[in-house]
Amino acid sequence: MGELEVGRAPDVLTTFGLGSCLGLAIYDRQARVGGLAHIMLPDSRIAKVPARSPGKFADTAIPELLRRLSKAGADAARCKARLVGAASMFAAAFDPMRLVGPRNVEAAKALLASSGIGIEASEVGGTVGRTVTLFTESGQLVVRTVAEGSREI
Repeated sequence: MGELEVGRAPDVLTTFGLGSCLGLAIYDRQARVGGLAHIMLPDSRIAKVPARSPGKFADTAIPELLRRLSKAGADAARCKARLVGAASMFAAAFDPMRLVGPRNVEAAKALLASSGIGIEASEVGGTVGRTVTLFTESGQLVVRTVAEGSREI
């Protein structure tokens, strides 16, 4: 959780256990360079102590992911994003954690828009956890859940 990584073809990137966290994949099909972040929270300003990993917060993960993608040869003008996760894992109506998923999505969408990165697909919400795998060779993004198996988005 809170990690991010960039790879080039033929690298395969995976993030496990997305509950209310948001999995963000950004991919440049021409360069065959992609990145994957496991974003836990929307805004780093809520942290009492600076995060050790910039992937923990949407507002630090997205700029860092874009920086690393560029360094690996991606062009932001060609990059597209896909969002996965952000489930409501806590059913109790009084639990403020149930709002983390939607807030993560909202923050990511705003930051991607301000960076000029379009969103080509998303699978967010619901009540199940997900695991995501990005294949940099093809750009394929596979989402797995225990109940529903695997599918590509």
